[in-house]
Amino acid sequence: MVQLRLLGPVEIETDQGLSLALGAGRIRTVAALLISEVNQAVPVNRLIDLAWDGDPPARARGVIHNHVHRLRQLLAGHAELSTRGQGYVLLADPGSVDVHRFRSLVTGARDAEPRVTVSMLRQALGLWRGEALADVPGERVRKTLGTGLSQARLAALQELGGRLMLLGRYGELVTELAGWIVEHPLHEELTALLMRALQANGRQAEALDHYHRARRHLKDQLGIDPGPALSAAYLAVLGGGRGPAPAAAGRPKSAARNRAPAAPAHAGPEPERYVAPYVCDHRPGPPPRLAQLPPAVADFCGRDRELAVLDQYLERVPRPACLVLAGTGGAGKTTLAVQWAHRHKAEFPDGQLFADLRGFERPPMRPGTVLTAFLRALGVPEAEIPESVPEASALYRSLLAGRRMLVLLDNAGTPEQARPLLPVASGCLAVVTSRRRLSGLVVRDGAALVRVGPLTSQESLELLGNALGRQRVEADAAAAGALVERCDRLPLALRIAAARLMAHPEWSLACWTKKLADERRRLQELSAHDDLGVEACLYLSYRALSSAAARLFRFLGLHPGPCVEVQDAGVLAGRDVERTRRHLAELCDAHLLEEHAEGHYVRSEMVRIYAAQRVEAEEPQSARDQAVRRLLAHFAQHRGPSCR
Repeated sequence: MVQLRLLGPVEIETDQGLSLALGAGRIRTVAALLISEVNQAVPVNRLIDLAWDGDPPARARGVIHNHVHRLRQLLAGHAELSTRGQGYVLLADPGSVDVHRFRSLVTGARDAEPRVTVSMLRQALGLWRGEALADVPGERVRKTLGTGLSQARLAALQELGGRLMLLGRYGELVTELAGWIVEHPLHEELTALLMRALQANGRQAEALDHYHRARRHLKDQLGIDPGPALSAAYLAVLGGGRGPAPAAAGRPKSAARNRAPAAPAHAGPEPERYVAPYVCDHRPGPPPRLAQLPPAVADFCGRDRELAVLDQYLERVPRPACLVLAGTGGAGKTTLAVQWAHRHKAEFPDGQLFADLRGFERPPMRPGTVLTAFLRALGVPEAEIPESVPEASALYRSLLAGRRMLVLLDNAGTPEQARPLLPVASGCLAVVTSRRRLSGLVVRDGAALVRVGPLTSQESLELLGNALGRQRVEADAAAAGALVERCDRLPLALRIAAARLMAHPEWSLACWTKKLADERRRLQELSAHDDLGVEACLYLSYRALSSAAARLFRFLGLHPGPCVEVQDAGVLAGRDVERTRRHLAELCDAHLLEEHAEGHYVRSEMVRIYAAQRVEAEEPQSARDQAVRRLLAHFAQHRGPSCR
């Protein structure tokens, strides 16, 4: 079986152990993309976009064809590389791809007994041969594919460290962590884990030395102070003693939780402990006041309506336990939530918890991971944190009882991801942001829904003026007005536009706004170099759709205007009205469409442009032609498109 490797330099090895000579250059990019999506068609346009970092030459399609031809020759007799529609697919056993084996081992390790988990995680991490895609040219492809893999590796490292800690194998953990931290000196959770392992091994001075070294790194390189995980570890080491006694080797956390943690060396009479399962007779000693909110944006402006709605919910009796801020990607939901939370910190004197759930990224944050972090922040010793999500959630809610805390859960993908993290205490409030409406939280959990749409035109101009200076905006008011509309009045797009203009003070607003009139380049122009942009936001929302809704979204890219009737959509997709209505509802839930009147849907200009790009990239020409013919015949019969 051929071996396909991405966890390091890109490599294809035959079943005889011979490495195929890929050569250098963009052929490695093409190979990496095909391997990463083995058995799935990769559109030629995606290969072109990533191979040339979004700026391809005119001959790009021919170059990709030549690279695919070369790969076919190399793989002959080992794997099949086929043409499928407007793209290519590499047909191979997923088990032959090191990325798939890595993820399979990590997933399987989660449910295994601790010793087996350690073995499986070591096997998974042993598949890495350095930085993922180390020899692939192009910044965009390394960020698109490599960033998620690197995060998954770090998550596996943390999981392995936690299991070694649970088993009491402190010396072994210290040895491994020292090497990991050399590779990731700014990773606070790894440093915190090393500090706890050193403390448990009786090496408090070394633990404090690692803290101060990490604090200097963070200040010198990022200009920030240590976060909650590192600060909590520092306070734990300062508390003295050898740390909490580990769970018995081989025993899962759920068994260890019922044992009282070992008292610190300086402690007096033993305090009251938890009474299993998860009902506290006495809360652990009060941790430092939690203040995990991200900083508020200094030039925040507008959103008076949304802020007033949030204030009204806060004043209601009874008050909802959860507020959901829902809107399209780039609408500024997080900025609004953080701004509002800072304004109301005084009403939650016991502090604030924050987590980015990464609900639309791969992989999303697991509720159990967030619960573990929250419980650590609330002062629960590592060995006392339950392993199962329901049990950890019950303990978390018990600890919040009687407290007045704000919990901000950013970027939730599903109700199930957020639900275990919701407090139930009357003095607490959860604020959840999402690109979806999270109707399950509204219906089942009594959450209140607050829609976050685009800014008003005046708010958009104010945001531009704050960034560029009012004089520059007022000097070309007509161009500024056109610019905010080309950005669909989305804060993210406006901030990227402002950043580009700030970097080029010699550019006039009129000149740059004229560039945005070219629909073929608008999304690219409104993207930052770190993959932060409107196109990336739309891609994450699009990727999360069901296959049927994604197909409908693509075909809507062939519709000529911003307004779509349900019958038009059904004709374009070649589906019946009832099925089309269900898929349109999913697009509305994802804020890719909005139903203004029953059966009548509108979308923003950039959503329309993105849909047009997707249908061209992913649907064959014949299917597009047939859809357009169906729509034209429908228009002719029903007097053309309309938006009532």
